[in-house]
Amino acid sequence: MKVRRNLFCFLHGGQPRDVSTDGKWCYILFWVTGNPKTRWSLLKMRLVEACPSCSSASRILFDNYGPQPSKDPDVFLLKLACCDRRGLLYDVTRVLCEFELIIKRVKVSTTPDEKVMDLFFITDTRELLHTKKRQDDVSNYLKAVIGEAMISCDIEMVGPEITECSQDSFLPPAITEDKEIPNYQLDGSLTSKSISVKIDNMLSPAHTLVQISCQDHKGLLYDIMRTLKDYNIQISYGRFFTKQRRNCEIDLFIMQVDGKKIVAPSKQQALSSRLEMELLQPLRVAVVSRGPETELLVANPVQLCGKGRPLVFHDITLALKTLNIGIFSVDIGRHVIGGREWEVYRVLLNEGEGSSIAWKKIEDEVWKMLMGWD
Repeated sequence: MKVRRNLFCFLHGGQPRDVSTDGKWCYILFWVTGNPKTRWSLLKMRLVEACPSCSSASRILFDNYGPQPSKDPDVFLLKLACCDRRGLLYDVTRVLCEFELIIKRVKVSTTPDEKVMDLFFITDTRELLHTKKRQDDVSNYLKAVIGEAMISCDIEMVGPEITECSQDSFLPPAITEDKEIPNYQLDGSLTSKSISVKIDNMLSPAHTLVQISCQDHKGLLYDIMRTLKDYNIQISYGRFFTKQRRNCEIDLFIMQVDGKKIVAPSKQQALSSRLEMELLQPLRVAVVSRGPETELLVANPVQLCGKGRPLVFHDITLALKTLNIGIFSVDIGRHVIGGREWEVYRVLLNEGEGSSIAWKKIEDEVWKMLMGWD
């Protein structure tokens, strides 16, 4: 899962071809495409860090030592004051992503004199943000990107309680209720829903075979892996095929944590339904009225380990910048919806005078950006 998350963050994807494991070691083959800015050496470093060493794998197998619980990362508050302009929030978010800073929560407010105060609650993948050098590097790069419009930038450590989820804030039914959504081809044309999940116990004496047929999207394997991880299911072997128009065929040979096949029909149905739901709607996007204002809401489920989906805020701000829509305020929080924890992005839009973009167009553009269909 850590390997998949790193590829998601660095390459916005990566198409797998083959996965296999013998219970101790795992072999994964990806075909990936980057761009001139892709930091391949840093990606390699992060992948090596995500993989257990030979000695640690031996201890887990032979000495029966379980993996040590990881320490929750320190949370920092980045306070940024500057003059407002279109696309500002995307530029700041892009810088934070390049520095491998994970945005846990955001508070953005705009004053009547067209100044903004942005509060970013962040964690550092490199775990160096407590040092003055790291803080200066972030501040200086933000200054270089924003220019003279930046008024001040301060970074300080805060408590972890800001990431706790809330059950009190009201969320509209467009986010809390399941809704039927259209399925897009990569060119933006609509197609009928085409997701198939089949479970078979006849082809392998030791494994349950899960066959998935669906359209490719950014984070497809991430969505499959996080779902299987939530069900405590292990993958022993996997094959991935991409056909024309990027339709995917996926075969996964899986077993339960006790090494047994999934035999009970109720468990098979639960897993099949959950996979279909997660692949059809890995995120929820809605535009609603908030009094006289227009609000964009995006929600994604949080993994049981507490991590949210990578790059969501980056893609939201990029889509709005593309549409030339300003952002008046932002709030990112965690809420319990249907018994599950969700990360919810609430963006109050500033469409400007004389500008009128249909809500449906905003929803579609944000959705396609999040799914990698831009």
